[in-house]
Amino acid sequence: MRQVLVIGLNGLTLAALYFLVASGLTLIFGMMRIVNLAHGAFYLLGGYLGWSVLQRTERWGVALLGAAIAIGCVGLLMYEVLLRRIEKEDMRVALVTIGVSLIMADQMLLSYGGVAYSLRTPDWLRGAFDFGFAGLVYPRGRLFTLLLAVVVGIALWAFITRTRFGMIIRAGVDDRDMVSATGINVRVVFAAVFFLGSALAGLGGAVGGTTFSLAPGTDIEYLLYSLIVVIVGGMGSITGVAVGAVLVGLVSQFALGYIPAWASILTFALMILVLAVRPQGILGRAA
Repeated sequence: MRQVLVIGLNGLTLAALYFLVASGLTLIFGMMRIVNLAHGAFYLLGGYLGWSVLQRTERWGVALLGAAIAIGCVGLLMYEVLLRRIEKEDMRVALVTIGVSLIMADQMLLSYGGVAYSLRTPDWLRGAFDFGFAGLVYPRGRLFTLLLAVVVGIALWAFITRTRFGMIIRAGVDDRDMVSATGINVRVVFAAVFFLGSALAGLGGAVGGTTFSLAPGTDIEYLLYSLIVVIVGGMGSITGVAVGAVLVGLVSQFALGYIPAWASILTFALMILVLAVRPQGILGRAA
């Protein structure tokens, strides 16, 4: 019983981290129809920058905020300089973002080397939380990741569906020319979306660097799992990403716990099954 609960919590906390990263990816795609293949590199750079800020300030919250803002600015710069003029050409966007990802990976290896880094956990998150039943205790840091993902998810949902800015974004997706005709600068709105989506990757990197570790190759791993989460949940749907993250997190952790040789196979099988039955994803809209 205790083992099942621990594995379930491992799956949910891993899903929380996947959600933080993949929500930025699906936000950009859902609003702008851009698949940013440099999103994994943004995650790793956010983790490294969070580590650097923590080394200088000794403040974990500042490290998370600094990583999110810095990566938001990096994403905004990439959009304005490289992607804005070609955003409707899918192949060129894919090639440019892959190129940016490779350049960033090379420069991060040059700057931080091939060793693993971890952000030091603040004192108030150290230790374990006792649930008071079944002898279940669990690290506070991982429970905080789960809570943070829930707060971010609710905030994103409210931002998109309950604010005027969110309504402008949704209207701009459906008919950009009509929104522009009302005097709203759609370019500024979409730039803000790219900043927010990239900032979520940076925040995920700093949080992931606290829960796990950061090393070369982590960028590819999180880009891959973010894509799986978005495909399973439905491209462009924040709620779908939450559902996809939970499914991928639980399947991967229970498979790793009981049939480790099949863990990766079952995760990809989940994606293939969803694509076969519902190509637009569980909560995605049909094209």
